[in-house]
Amino acid sequence: MDALKLYHQTTKECSKLITQRYSTSFSLGIRTMDAALHQPIYGIYGFVRFADEIVDTFHHQDKKYLLDKFRKDTYEAMDLQFSLNPVLHAFQMVVHEYDITLDLIDAFLDSMAMDLDVSTYSDAKYKEYIYGSAEVVGLMCLKVFCNGDKRAYEKLKAPACKLGSAFQKVNFLRDIKSDYEERGRVYFPGVDYLTFDQRTKMAIEQDIQQDFDEAYKGIKQLPSGAKLGVKIAYLYYLNLFGKIKRLSPSTITAKRVRIPNIKKLSLLMGMYFGNKLGFE
Repeated sequence: MDALKLYHQTTKECSKLITQRYSTSFSLGIRTMDAALHQPIYGIYGFVRFADEIVDTFHHQDKKYLLDKFRKDTYEAMDLQFSLNPVLHAFQMVVHEYDITLDLIDAFLDSMAMDLDVSTYSDAKYKEYIYGSAEVVGLMCLKVFCNGDKRAYEKLKAPACKLGSAFQKVNFLRDIKSDYEERGRVYFPGVDYLTFDQRTKMAIEQDIQQDFDEAYKGIKQLPSGAKLGVKIAYLYYLNLFGKIKRLSPSTITAKRVRIPNIKKLSLLMGMYFGNKLGFE
């Protein structure tokens, strides 16, 4: 392996490590995809994870400066097709190979910037945030799954967005306590954290269920190499959603809801062997 190929491979492995360290469930899903899909999906995850960490974690730093620099460095990496930042180098390779368009990247970074300034959301801002923070990530992954098949991509865009939307809204419910207490945010429009009640919770859950239902129609039509991994992510979030639905509003505003790692593994194994046996 020559020196440049070694650098390419090393940056890809950095994104893989980031994925494995930050998301057990996402990592488990990727492992069941065709091997050719692993590295590009790791590359996307590494990029979106580090941007998210800027706005959610690095409280001791100037977040706006860091995010602006991250955006500038992203553009430069795409223009040069090179970066000394291993996450951005791995990501730009995915961008160029799978024709991930700038509008998707900009929408994502715009949503991250919203986290620096917006604490409550109107309906319009809520939809804009979910599109940029979650739906476009699903579309980036769909670009990889379809691998140049523009007809398949256009056919599956809407359900891919619904899947990203469902995942993000479940995250909002799961993290409602920390988002409010640690970051001063309430994402759901018109919702007062201090008076969050069962009626409000049920209305949010009905909206999420509709997203899940629409998303599943697309999952069934995904290319075979990606289908199982996406189904596992879908099942994980559906189980998390089910757990949240069974809890009272006072419980989810008191603690973060989790799926234990052993349950995640059992879901993976159940889906894997079910797929091998031809079960839907």
